[in-house]
Amino acid sequence: MTAEDPAAKPANVPLFGLRPAPSAVRPRDPRPGISGLAPGELEAWMTANGHPAFRARQVLDAAWRGKQTTFAEIHTLPPAIREALDAAFRLDTMAETEILATDGGLTEKALHRLSDGLLIESVLMHYPARDLAGARDAAGARGANRERHTLCISSQAGCAVGCPFCATGELGMERDLETAEILDQVRNAQRRLTADGKRLTNIVFMGMGEPLLNLDRVLASIEALNDPVRFGLGARHITVSTSGVVPGIRRLTALGPQFTLAVSLHAARNPLRDVLVPLNRRWPVEEVVAAAREHAATTGRRVTYEMTMIDGINDTDGDADALAVLLRGDLAHVNLIPMNQVAHTPWTGTPIAVVERFAERVRAAGIAVTIRFNRGTEIGAACGQLAAEHAGQPTPIVVQRRRERIVAQSAAALRGERSDEPAPAGTGEGSG
Repeated sequence: MTAEDPAAKPANVPLFGLRPAPSAVRPRDPRPGISGLAPGELEAWMTANGHPAFRARQVLDAAWRGKQTTFAEIHTLPPAIREALDAAFRLDTMAETEILATDGGLTEKALHRLSDGLLIESVLMHYPARDLAGARDAAGARGANRERHTLCISSQAGCAVGCPFCATGELGMERDLETAEILDQVRNAQRRLTADGKRLTNIVFMGMGEPLLNLDRVLASIEALNDPVRFGLGARHITVSTSGVVPGIRRLTALGPQFTLAVSLHAARNPLRDVLVPLNRRWPVEEVVAAAREHAATTGRRVTYEMTMIDGINDTDGDADALAVLLRGDLAHVNLIPMNQVAHTPWTGTPIAVVERFAERVRAAGIAVTIRFNRGTEIGAACGQLAAEHAGQPTPIVVQRRRERIVAQSAAALRGERSDEPAPAGTGEGSG
């Protein structure tokens, strides 16, 4: 079920009918998703089951270039093969998807229900050619004056990192996504674009979850996205974000990829980053930036640093100066993004005039900076906002206690005190 245009509904009315069902209540469908299979694997399955190997290409063509969502719709295949495929695989791992559009249709938020009832999100952002002259995309990459369509996808259901300004952190960690569940977000968006004769131009792993904590599947997804037999998107049009999983960054560096690495920095001083990015308690900011610096030197690809700007917290002249010292001389680009309001935090986004002053101070140190303006704020387009809403609102006392804890932690951080809390559980490795 896909609701393609619910944008006409009033903003204060629930727009999504989907509700999460805990995985303990609804077992996950054991059939692997077809998009997670390499061409050779599908050919081997065909041969082992007595079917011609060339049928694998027909299946892949339907999966990656067609509009079909079930094997029964692939009429180029004999009925017997369709039935056998349906018994062994899923053509689409998204059990249900609902779409909400905003910004005059330029932003589309998708809420996907997985087979076990968990909800994940992806966001499709359209950039008309006239908006791109001299501009940079979500990853900070400069593009020609041409139309672009960027998809932000999730790599986990929930997130273990627990950044207090992020709605996904409110959900906690459910599970890693399968390779096919990552890729089917892309296929879903591409089917919508194909209807208008368009194609995805950029993909960013900046949705729900920490990509480098599900790295094996993220890398398998990128391989499929690069593969001309499957999606055929160049590596330089893909960005992988991390909140600072140093072993994962080092593993990427050893592979020498050509996609863009983005680091969710949010603060250049350890006491404050301990609060804003709890993973910092395991890998301090200097270690994170050192790993990213090595990545840039090895790959020749500039690293993007993301800063969510929070009023009165990380937007001072001192924060700008600390950022300039941390990144001076690096092959780096900084994106500044005013924070989206999240219900359980006491914080608000930095006013644009303050963001601009911060940007100029960092630029004066010779570091490239772009200010990014939020898309889709009225539909909760920041990652995790809709899934958190549909998971059910926490009780007022829980929200109050969260706010009090955040206020106390940030006040201590602004005094220069390091957190004595451990790093979040489930964030100890970067191997995926």
